[in-house]
Amino acid sequence: MATKKEAQQPLTNNEIRTLMLQYFYDRNRNATSSRGKKGSSVKISDVKRELKASHTLAQQEVQSNLTYLISQGWVKEDAIEKSYTAPGGTIIPSTTNFYTITAAGIDKIEGPGEFTMAKFHGIKIEATGQNIITVGDGNQVNAKFGELGQALAELRDSVTAADTAEAEKMSVVADIETIQTQRAKPEPNRVVVRAAWEAIKASAAVNGFVALVAKVTALIHGLL
Repeated sequence: MATKKEAQQPLTNNEIRTLMLQYFYDRNRNATSSRGKKGSSVKISDVKRELKASHTLAQQEVQSNLTYLISQGWVKEDAIEKSYTAPGGTIIPSTTNFYTITAAGIDKIEGPGEFTMAKFHGIKIEATGQNIITVGDGNQVNAKFGELGQALAELRDSVTAADTAEAEKMSVVADIETIQTQRAKPEPNRVVVRAAWEAIKASAAVNGFVALVAKVTALIHGLL
């Protein structure tokens, strides 16, 4: 009796995000115009149709993970506003959203290059005391999070060098960068930090980074 084929395992969100970012990267690389059939920017209807055809992704999978990619800065959304005149003479506005990979998204795939700007390019950062750093036009950041930044950088390097799936690495590194960005803000968003840190802990603990997770845990409580 022939054995039944194993049911294909559904893709994880990390795997879907990797596929989608690669889709936007390839679209930009092969583009011959900014918008249109061969444009680097693409409408959501085309994104859903093409990803369904190439990777059998459901509309819900595309939409939810596109929201994540946009919130992380890998993809940007541009609204193009137009209007048309109805037969009765009424002018009706119309908005079409287009989606394009960002420079950060390209660097995520290619790696930083000669033209990659430093995270705080153009921002003046200087120490003004034992616990305060002045950023930009007078905003102040508590320097007590400096050790946390170093610990997160160590965790990021370890994750990057680990023998795990690239999609999982990308997800953890993205969450680490999210915390690093919040750490530099005068008023970090604790909800964002908490969500990112919980995701990092879950993945890092499974992959054997217990010591580094414990080190960050001891320093991050002030942001949670």
